[in-house]
Amino acid sequence: MKRLFAAMLALCMVLCLGAASAEAYTAGTYTASSQGMKPMTLEVTFSDSAITEVKITEHGETYGIGYGLDAAPVEAIPAWIVENQSLAADLITGATISSRAIINGVADAVAQAGGDAEALKAKTVETVIENKTLECDVVVAGAGAAGLGAAVAAVENGASVILLEKQGVTGGSTTRSGGYFIAAGTSLQKELGIEDSPEAFFDFYKKIGGDQINDEKVMDFCVNSAACYEWIVGNGAKFDGVTTVHPTHTELRVHNSLGGQFMGTGQGGQMTAPMTKAFTDKGGQLIYNAAADSLILDAEGKVAGLTATMKDGSTLTVNAKAVVLATGGYAGDKDLVNQHHFCQPATYSVPTSVTGDAVKIVEAVDGKVEWTDAANISMVSFTCGVGCYGEAAGMIASQQGERVCNEYCYFYTYTEALLKAGSAYGWYITDADDPFPTAQYGLMLESTPHAATAAELAELIGADAATLTASIERYNELCAAGEDKDFGKPVEYMNALDKELYAIQLSPSISGTYGGVLTDVESQVINNAGEVVPGLYAAGEASFNGLVGSEYPVCGTAIGMAFYFGQVAGENAAAFAK
Repeated sequence: MKRLFAAMLALCMVLCLGAASAEAYTAGTYTASSQGMKPMTLEVTFSDSAITEVKITEHGETYGIGYGLDAAPVEAIPAWIVENQSLAADLITGATISSRAIINGVADAVAQAGGDAEALKAKTVETVIENKTLECDVVVAGAGAAGLGAAVAAVENGASVILLEKQGVTGGSTTRSGGYFIAAGTSLQKELGIEDSPEAFFDFYKKIGGDQINDEKVMDFCVNSAACYEWIVGNGAKFDGVTTVHPTHTELRVHNSLGGQFMGTGQGGQMTAPMTKAFTDKGGQLIYNAAADSLILDAEGKVAGLTATMKDGSTLTVNAKAVVLATGGYAGDKDLVNQHHFCQPATYSVPTSVTGDAVKIVEAVDGKVEWTDAANISMVSFTCGVGCYGEAAGMIASQQGERVCNEYCYFYTYTEALLKAGSAYGWYITDADDPFPTAQYGLMLESTPHAATAAELAELIGADAATLTASIERYNELCAAGEDKDFGKPVEYMNALDKELYAIQLSPSISGTYGGVLTDVESQVINNAGEVVPGLYAAGEASFNGLVGSEYPVCGTAIGMAFYFGQVAGENAAAFAK
């Protein structure tokens, strides 16, 4: 009898616990707000026991990161929440802000419906962790511009292709960029009446890069850039104009992605999202959260695939006949950046996933790595934007206080001048008469140093008083003379600095690195003996050798070259696999 009573009591406790754990809501649809990249509005519908629908009605997330991909937060997380009746969804790597905004918005709606949001956040969903092995003709590591270019080209050329992406979304640095693709002789240029040629395009790069560029590789890109542009457009990329990034650049060949703006507004998804869809639509297999970490070599030491570590810690083995490395540069690895660049940037406008993986992977086949102390560094104001918009009325000085250039120039040009002067940052020195709105905004900020004299200003900013005083005095002499004999600045921008002086700091930001795995014009990896490594290819920032000099020439260069040499790598990898 006691045993029967104990059994009945235990059953009663189980039933009571089960009833207590069941969710109870006041059925209906509730509107909630959250903050992602921009404000987000959600409508969440409940029955009396479940979340039945999560609809995001308004948002301003970045195309190709927050939305626009099957795996992006806006598309993936609402369905996951409904399926699992949980708010413990993984934040999608590379899109964590958008992911968190959706979860927080649904949590708000749960509370409105009388549910327990904290309990749902604690409700984990079990997953099976296991090592896997796959087979294909070509495996591509990295799904930025170069990797997408390689993957689409390889599958179009008849190869079975697996594309591994370290993050939870594709696009890499390209998606986060302003969305520029540079090319000469495109259909869009012709529609707009713009005449251009590969020869003129090459001359532009040669003038800036000089002997630092590989003439064969750069000319190859210039000759084929238009065809590459038409290819990505044919695969869904959208562009709405051609521009120049600075008045001193007269060539109209920078192609704007749909809705693109100057200086990295996240419009690159207009290229990467369509290319992602094209790859999967054509039969390619895309695997997210897979960090490629080592080559597979056969018994003879030849390339035979890749291994990758998954987000859950398991190992993915991909046996393949050819490998393309497109894992990006190393700007996300601060130790590597500090090792190779005296100018240690204050910000890194790149995904955290770009940590030089390719250079580490090729060590297994004695692949040659070329390092350089140059990188895609720009110095601009992080407080008011001076430097981004062509402000030229003031004087650009090194950290020591020396004027370094003609201020009427592209921001990469004056950045190069500051770097050559050994300056880890710069100053835009101006006064109250500066006509540029961004500068005027900077003058109003309490954080902007200002003083009545150059010597006083030098003390505030840590410059050499004698140097800054002499630089300003010389600059004012040239203004009075109506001619910049030192640097050739146009006279209309020669504004004397004769009132209260202000110093707006130009701080370094790195958006890409140069150097990396050495490749030839066919995107084949070269080893330390100078020989091609059969079946191994690389493109994009993973192998950004000989394509530009120390000065980054113009927006759209890295993206255009990444797509093109990725395309070359994919075509050649598919041919090798056959």
